[in-house]
Amino acid sequence: MRPLHIALAALVAAVWGVNFVVIEIGLGHFPPLLFSALRFLAAALPAIFFVGRPKVAWKWIVGVGLALGVAKFGLLFIGMDRGMPAGLSSLVLQIQAVFTALFAAVVLGERPGKVRVLGMGVALAGIGVAAADEGASGPVLAFVLVIVAAACWGVSNVLTRKAAPPDPLNFMVWVSTVPVLPLLGLSLLFEGWDRDAEALAALDWSGVGIIVYVAWITTVFGFGAWGYLLSRHPASSVAPFTLLVPVFGMSSAALLLGESVSPLRWCAAALLVGGVALTSLAGTRKPRPTSKPTPAAAPDTDTTDSGTPRPAARAGR
Repeated sequence: MRPLHIALAALVAAVWGVNFVVIEIGLGHFPPLLFSALRFLAAALPAIFFVGRPKVAWKWIVGVGLALGVAKFGLLFIGMDRGMPAGLSSLVLQIQAVFTALFAAVVLGERPGKVRVLGMGVALAGIGVAAADEGASGPVLAFVLVIVAAACWGVSNVLTRKAAPPDPLNFMVWVSTVPVLPLLGLSLLFEGWDRDAEALAALDWSGVGIIVYVAWITTVFGFGAWGYLLSRHPASSVAPFTLLVPVFGMSSAALLLGESVSPLRWCAAALLVGGVALTSLAGTRKPRPTSKPTPAAAPDTDTTDSGTPRPAARAGR
């Protein structure tokens, strides 16, 4: 990768990491479900008028919109509103890589190799350490909600892979149109008209700035830049930069919100980031053929996340 592209990838990771601090601040202005609805409304408008018509089937747009927008972000915002710290949320949410690998194995037939299985185990150990730390000092329900949000993100990742959108920015903008009405309906049902109306009536420039950041900066710019990088470099070169997200998230939360990071939490971070690195970068094995291979058939191979064949591992590796 060129130095400029490396800087862009690091900038996107920083934007996504700091986003958790902005969400934490935004939850002081809006109820969580209303906040999430406003985020997607702002991400869809006015961008929808500039990205052109959808380039994938509507079933994928609706599916990802519900899994990512309503389930993942709705649960994440509720979890953070109920006391899950911003820095820890940025870390725990990375367990989505493990859920993605598990769901891909079931739905797409992508059998994880030994290194990926090891990575999943290490990441789950990190979650266990983080749960023990949070259980001793914070609300367990909020922690569980963020874990479930990560699982929903894994579902949306698998649906996105099935959709294979040729234009990630176009796809993300259209996906952003789906969660708005369901989230608004859920907000009215569970948060109440009075609370929503009070939050909107009190909207000031700081609230507008928060919505602009979480919608235009993290969503439109972040996913647009990420799609640009993926279109020019292998996924195996770009994907590792997502490991910087919890680094920026925990650092910015400590600096801007005064969140303390206990030694146990640093241990959880090391395990989780290391495990996610192994899970994300290790290859997957293609499903074995059901029919008996001919003598001329090629041996089983590993594939990278980008689908590039890789020679099978030597015995004893």
